[in-house]
Amino acid sequence: MNDEQLLRYSRHLLLEEIDVEGQEKLLSSHVLVIGAGGLGSAAAPYLAAAGIGKITLLDHDQVDLTNLQRQIMHSQNSIGKSKVESGKQFLQNMNPMLEVNGIESKATKALLDSLLPSVDIVLDCTDNYASRQLINFACFDHGVPLVSGSALRFDGQLNVFDFSNPSSPCYACLFSPEEQFEEVSCSSMGIFSPLVGIIGAMQAAQALQLLIGFGQPMIGRMILWNALNTQLNEIRISKNPECAICGKHAK
Repeated sequence: MNDEQLLRYSRHLLLEEIDVEGQEKLLSSHVLVIGAGGLGSAAAPYLAAAGIGKITLLDHDQVDLTNLQRQIMHSQNSIGKSKVESGKQFLQNMNPMLEVNGIESKATKALLDSLLPSVDIVLDCTDNYASRQLINFACFDHGVPLVSGSALRFDGQLNVFDFSNPSSPCYACLFSPEEQFEEVSCSSMGIFSPLVGIIGAMQAAQALQLLIGFGQPMIGRMILWNALNTQLNEIRISKNPECAICGKHAK
């Protein structure tokens, strides 16, 4: 690290769990953030501030006025711009040392297959079931850790799947790819503004823990946060041996 980096990240260096070695791991890491909306707007800035060397933002959407109630990477001047363009500018203004790539596209199998070999961890900040299943499969296939978040109304959910750990479950262990769910969205159900900040920041924290390798990341645990009642619940989850993606009978 150079002198400017030593000063910028000095509060991390004071933490013995991180120190210089841990910070250097962050500086050499590449994180893929899929979704530059509410969750991504909270997670990506903390990753950038913490010193992640490279962030790739992946999103196909443009900034809309209704996004500004919660998507803090975007501003009034961003309306009509792509979310990845707006997010890239925000992150680079925050930390000029950061390399940011913006890909204006939906997540597809081909695109993920091309990106994941160079990625150290993925944050799933999307808002639909089909995308979560696709991202889970791609991360499992490439052995890339996945931090998955979701938020709607007053309820948030957080999962961590580390595919270098043979006992780690995957998203499909909890929710079968064969199940059909009626998709609901913020536009029809509403969402409490700080909820995405809480879940997104927790996603960033879990990513940093996994990249550095300290503490006890949420492998095999799911957190449910209810902002209406200010209640946090933890559910233990296990690998499903019959899982269609990661189970022993999976192809």
